[in-house]
Amino acid sequence: MNPEGHPAAQPAKGFAYALSGVLLVSTNYVTAKYAVNGFNPATFSLVWTTAAAFFALAAVIVSGTWRELNIPPGARLSMGLMGLSTAVIMLTAWSGLKLLDPSFASFLWRFAPVFTILMSAVVLGERLRWVEVLALAVMIAAGVLSSLGRWKVVGLGVTFVLVSCLMTGVQMVTAKIGARDIHPNALAFYRVAIGATFIALWTYGTGAAEFHVAPRLWVVALIGAFLGPCASYLLTFRSYRYWDLSRTAIVRSIQPVFVLPMVYAAFHRLPVRQEMLGGSIILIGAVWLTWIHLKPAAHPAAEPHGESPA
Repeated sequence: MNPEGHPAAQPAKGFAYALSGVLLVSTNYVTAKYAVNGFNPATFSLVWTTAAAFFALAAVIVSGTWRELNIPPGARLSMGLMGLSTAVIMLTAWSGLKLLDPSFASFLWRFAPVFTILMSAVVLGERLRWVEVLALAVMIAAGVLSSLGRWKVVGLGVTFVLVSCLMTGVQMVTAKIGARDIHPNALAFYRVAIGATFIALWTYGTGAAEFHVAPRLWVVALIGAFLGPCASYLLTFRSYRYWDLSRTAIVRSIQPVFVLPMVYAAFHRLPVRQEMLGGSIILIGAVWLTWIHLKPAAHPAAEPHGESPA
């Protein structure tokens, strides 16, 4: 154990947990895309997040870590901000996915590490190097290429996804700074439990609640809620205990590689050529940016990471 009470660095375990997490969260683009075509995005977000909270709580109880649910007073504000950002991420992510090809949405989600890095620069006072700015410029150019001449078709969906990515940056920096001493199981639970509370306020407050959908959509939503926002985050948060956060980001940055075959197997569809070209460049830029932003383990607070919608 290291001085902070966490396991010593074990890269093999870190990689295994990170890879397992990204495989599970990649299923979101299939399960959520299928279910959100029946639910409206607000109701689906509520069902998805509430179910994930129950699954995460069950994981806490089964693992015997329920005592870890006692959050230190100094971390409660951070947990509240994580929950609020989760609510915004869910509502905008599923609204965007409803409008976009799921594989293309996965490519766009590579901007999440970008916003995390930018948030780290603003909050933690890091200075961006010119090579990082260049990688960011490449990704932005690729995003423009993907939407060029098609903004009326994909513009709203792209906007929703980018807002989700921005809020993911807020969430990840908050988790690292304010929730670093919280057990991963408790962190995974409070992230969705508090988020579900905010989503419920929005859904019922706007009159968007509509639960009368086909039973098969409920089944898919509940399965997806277990695989994505519950199981994947339990594994991802655990990976942070065995190696650097930004190395998990490297693994998660290649998520479209897993999403493409899953989406094709489920829906027999791929992004159009323009989206595939732009998305591939975004993917290259995301891997490049995350790689060059790796920091020594001696400075863990400055290590960014990005997540996908869950």
